[in-house]
Amino acid sequence: MATRHRVLAAVIAGAVAGGFAGSPVTAAERACVTDDADRVVCLDTPPERIIALSPGATELLFAAGAGEQIVGTVSYSDYPPEAKDIPRVGSYKRLDMEVLVAKQPDLVVGWVSGNPTEQLERIDALGVTLYLSEPRDFDDVATTLERLGTLADTSDLAQARAQAFREEIAAIREAHGDADPVRVFYQVWPDPLMTINDDHLISQAAALCGGENVFGDLASLTPRIDEESVLARDPEAIVAGGMGEADATWLDPWRRFDSLEAVRKDNLFFVPPSSIQRPTPRLVEGSRLLCEQLERARERR
Repeated sequence: MATRHRVLAAVIAGAVAGGFAGSPVTAAERACVTDDADRVVCLDTPPERIIALSPGATELLFAAGAGEQIVGTVSYSDYPPEAKDIPRVGSYKRLDMEVLVAKQPDLVVGWVSGNPTEQLERIDALGVTLYLSEPRDFDDVATTLERLGTLADTSDLAQARAQAFREEIAAIREAHGDADPVRVFYQVWPDPLMTINDDHLISQAAALCGGENVFGDLASLTPRIDEESVLARDPEAIVAGGMGEADATWLDPWRRFDSLEAVRKDNLFFVPPSSIQRPTPRLVEGSRLLCEQLERARERR
């Protein structure tokens, strides 16, 4: 462990000595945005070495036109397919600081609620340009694309994709705005059993389709609950993301509760998790699928 710490210290010292920042430029030439932690983030030159600290950040950078500059990311960064070949710097829950610093990034895109706070603070203390990302609604996804495009000097593409995302979400809202409500329970995780409240993007996606989150009133963004709570709120539909893109096994344990309306009417639905649990443009894909499922629930009344 002591040897590892000495190696890390040497890497950090070399990185700081080499300098993460570019040559001085005038204020007018700098690219500056405000991130989701209300910090002003500026770059003197477009970044050539970006590290993304969540699968969602990786997707957003690719969508904003900066995918080729990503030199490091974290576990489960699997979209687009090119992301699978990017070297890993740990998981979003525990970063390998030695590997991260050795890559000498000129921009790191962190995840406010997902990455360890102390590690984000260490990255910031090194003088690395750190953008903190935490999209909480559909407009945040669009503006994140635009802000990353500003930093990466890919604004034309980023703005076009942000506008396309806004228009597609608006079209889903218009198509389902008059739909009869469907009471929905969304399962984020099975053990401990977790769901989402109405502040979460998943709940907002359900609302596009006329879905009413039966746990929307809870205070926590991703509250822990128990089976008794689900039985008491008796959702008309149960939606789960599962452990993988084609694994709907999280729904199976609910089938034994035939007192649930969702079970009696076979309204147990699966949505590939990366299409609805990541704050990226693929929310359009996940929302459309969810809308189709909730429409089936209406037809079974």
